[in-house]
Amino acid sequence: MDSAALITAFFTLFVIIDPIGLMPMFVALTQGVPAQTRRAIAIRSCVISFGILALFAFLGEAVLGFIGISMPAFRIAGGALLFLTALDMLFERRTKRREDRAEEAEDDDHPDPSVFPIAIPLIAGPGSIATVILLAGQHPGVQTTFLVLGVALAVLVVCLVLFLMAGLFERALGRTGIVVVTRLLGMLLAALAVQFILEGLRDFGFAG
Repeated sequence: MDSAALITAFFTLFVIIDPIGLMPMFVALTQGVPAQTRRAIAIRSCVISFGILALFAFLGEAVLGFIGISMPAFRIAGGALLFLTALDMLFERRTKRREDRAEEAEDDDHPDPSVFPIAIPLIAGPGSIATVILLAGQHPGVQTTFLVLGVALAVLVVCLVLFLMAGLFERALGRTGIVVVTRLLGMLLAALAVQFILEGLRDFGFAG
């Protein structure tokens, strides 16, 4: 891959992962979490995402095929799980659960969203996985695969920096602003979840 191809690959993955759009989502999913825990969640989610993208860059759809899962099925499952998260954000179910548990165990009232839904499927979702597989397959070879992983790492570093700045973003919005943003992002996340499901159904031939 030449420099032009690397730049194209970077912007393609950047648009697909959308680190800027993920930052307010990260704030909403980690609302009320202590700063140290939030940093740990940010780092963990980016590391896990990189591991997943690396796995698919080297092995591609063979990983899903080995266990009998197609990419459309992966899209539908990811969409269904995202939709459940969107409902939690829209109706404050997560907040209520935290309040209910607060009296029982203060340290356990902050669920860890680093694996789901941040790492999977918001960062390493069907779109970014398919993009990595496509980029690595354009010029088969170990060197190309490592270059693609380097591009993915660069995008994830941008993601991590924005996640680490989430505290400033949260303070700028204030509590009321965060509630409004959480509701809005819940709606957008629900729409994204439905889009994932429709794309999966379309690939199966059930939707136009």
